[in-house]
Amino acid sequence: MTLSYWEIKSWLTNVDYTIVGSGIVGLNCALQLKKRFPKASILILEKGTLPQGASTKNAGFACFGSLSEIIDDLKTHSEEDVINLVKKRRVGLQKLRTTLGDKRIDYQQCGGYELFSKNTSLFETCLDQKDAVNTLLRPIFKADVFSLKGNTFGFKNIKEQYCFNQFEGQIDTGRMMEALLQKVLSNGIKILNNVSVTNFLEDVNSVKVETSQFSFSTCKLLIATNGFASALAIPEVKPARAQVLITKPIKGLHIKGTFHLDEGYYYFRNIDNRILFGGGRNLDFKAEETTELSQTALVQNRLERLLKTTILPNIPFEVAHRWSGIMGVGAQKKPVLKQISNHVFCGVRLGGMGVAIGSLVGEELANLIT
Repeated sequence: MTLSYWEIKSWLTNVDYTIVGSGIVGLNCALQLKKRFPKASILILEKGTLPQGASTKNAGFACFGSLSEIIDDLKTHSEEDVINLVKKRRVGLQKLRTTLGDKRIDYQQCGGYELFSKNTSLFETCLDQKDAVNTLLRPIFKADVFSLKGNTFGFKNIKEQYCFNQFEGQIDTGRMMEALLQKVLSNGIKILNNVSVTNFLEDVNSVKVETSQFSFSTCKLLIATNGFASALAIPEVKPARAQVLITKPIKGLHIKGTFHLDEGYYYFRNIDNRILFGGGRNLDFKAEETTELSQTALVQNRLERLLKTTILPNIPFEVAHRWSGIMGVGAQKKPVLKQISNHVFCGVRLGGMGVAIGSLVGEELANLIT
């Protein structure tokens, strides 16, 4: 691609900070940098027409982990690590709400529910450890987080009781990202879409950024690509595809809230009189360890079958849309926030909790700049 003098002068000259990725992390990083360095030239590069990973494709859960997820985390993390993870998610959600306002993102604290299949012992495990987890999290929330409720939504093939989380909410993902983009642009931060970073080379005072269309130099490079981070030599992150579908509007839909099933590997919610339903990565972890934004018959068929047999039994529905998003996961759930070299930094591996911690990770990434 041949750029004009004007394009080079206005967009790609004297760039102080370049951020790779215009998702929740990248946009919040840019806002924090602008706040700290008002006169700085900040450029965001985005490989997609819209944010390519999960920021515009997630289910809009304002959550910090179901009871079974937290119990599972305690098997591989210390109690202190789990407390810190939940605390970060709590603080991150509050930061998101403060930055944009509840009305702009359509935040609704309807509560969250965890459902348990009849053919597993997961419910008994959660029941046995519920009080201990509540005790662990009480200093953060100043109240018990998890309680039991009866099946009032008419779901089938699940235990008659499910776990309720009074602090969980939901947002409108599209409105959130639209508001974030508007805020970034209004602060004089530039965004270039459909530009893929292919490589970067550091010298003493700057970083040469090579893209699919052009090259330029920047003083500092900040990587916020999450699920795509391994392509830029950040091996601690693996991609994890999340497949989603949404129904057409359902007249008289009585389901309201955010719902987790099978340790959070399936999740659904109400939105605009529809059911948004995603998950199924556990059906074939290896196949879903990909950056391909496509769907598979295995996962989509299971989602539809669960809609028919469990979530919307005896209620006719039609699927309106299907899509996929790419998360960043790894051996640990703690985000990778680090200085890679003198002028290169990264904030990635959000572990499927981008809505909860994206705002905080973006701010912390910016704060790595001294």
